[in-house]
Amino acid sequence: MGDLTPAQQHILTSQIMDENQPGTILRDFETLLAVVGDQGTPVGQKHQVLPLDTLATCNAQMTHPIQLGLKRPLQQSYPHIDALYLLLRAAGLGRITGARSQKRLAPDAESLDSWWQLKPTERYFTLLETWLLRARLDTVGHRIGRGQPPIAKWHRFFQDVSKRGGRIAGVRRVERSLPYNPGLLVAALLELFGFMTIEHGTPSPGKGWALIEVQPTPWGEAMLHLLVDKLMDFDFLWRMEEEPEDREFGELQALLQPYFPAWRDNLHLSAVDFQDGIYLFRVSLGRVWRRIAIPAQLYLDDLSDSILGAFEFDDDHLYQFEYQNRFGSTTSVCHPYMDEAPVTTEVRIGDVPLRPGTSMVYVFDFGDNWRFDVQLERIDPVDPAMGKATVVDSHGKAPRQYDGDDEEAEWEE
Repeated sequence: MGDLTPAQQHILTSQIMDENQPGTILRDFETLLAVVGDQGTPVGQKHQVLPLDTLATCNAQMTHPIQLGLKRPLQQSYPHIDALYLLLRAAGLGRITGARSQKRLAPDAESLDSWWQLKPTERYFTLLETWLLRARLDTVGHRIGRGQPPIAKWHRFFQDVSKRGGRIAGVRRVERSLPYNPGLLVAALLELFGFMTIEHGTPSPGKGWALIEVQPTPWGEAMLHLLVDKLMDFDFLWRMEEEPEDREFGELQALLQPYFPAWRDNLHLSAVDFQDGIYLFRVSLGRVWRRIAIPAQLYLDDLSDSILGAFEFDDDHLYQFEYQNRFGSTTSVCHPYMDEAPVTTEVRIGDVPLRPGTSMVYVFDFGDNWRFDVQLERIDPVDPAMGKATVVDSHGKAPRQYDGDDEEAEWEE
């Protein structure tokens, strides 16, 4: 888009950064942190999102609470809370603990200590980097998809607003201008960061967030002008495909620091160390399950062999393990013959960020699509005498590998 104009440079260099400006992102993010609390808050089993009562409490404390005409709204019904939750998880400041019906969103105390040491400018840009470079929508239960990067959605939306005379009226037009789902989540983020103003309305019964009118701010236009060329660069986007745990915060610091010299420090996350011991997994296929003990020093490829052996399957197909990483998005570890990294011969059991009660999915044979639930029950102390995976318990008759259509099969739910 070329160089900044003198007016845009002035907008950037004169911008005050505190909990009230630009946008309310810092104030509302701290509201979510307070709602989560030191002990955490319960979340749902499937997508680990906030329950109805917590959503209502959080919305009431937002700088600009939104009205809904829905009887039982979900987290996605509150786009601002959905956006803040996405940032909390994707920044690594909150994690899911507990098993199944007892799951909780809890603060990562060590990472939060680093967060509170940052100045407002540094916190603002930490969250902006989190949205633009680190966040993945499956964290908040949206369908995974590469699609275009967030900066492209922001850019396209502002272009569409410009074509319409500098503002867009009505929620349907906003959604049409943000065609890459979830459009309202992007609109909420643009408002939270102060890139856009939104006039909120009163929804009709049975309807969600009502937007009367939206309009870009000079701050939003100047920041887009500064960022878009770098963030749309193919080589830069390719580097951003690396897993977030392999990257540090501050990737935009060199570009932005000339305008914001207060940005000196960056968020430092707690280390995720290798956890040694004997991992006890309950591997289930419907009502049929096997309990497998395996040393942390062995690899996911060894666990795959053990699962297939325990269910009497041949190992003549590709597979992958899927689990939720510390940032709330899905990580896939693939069969060594697949082109995608990481691969199971390189990831040890103790490298996987699982806690007792959490699960992986083991997908075997992408044609028949056998999906095993691999729940970590506990981690026992290291046993030097145990050098390989062992099936320690068994329940139910496994299905025939090539006869999955048997209606009487015990493994079916």
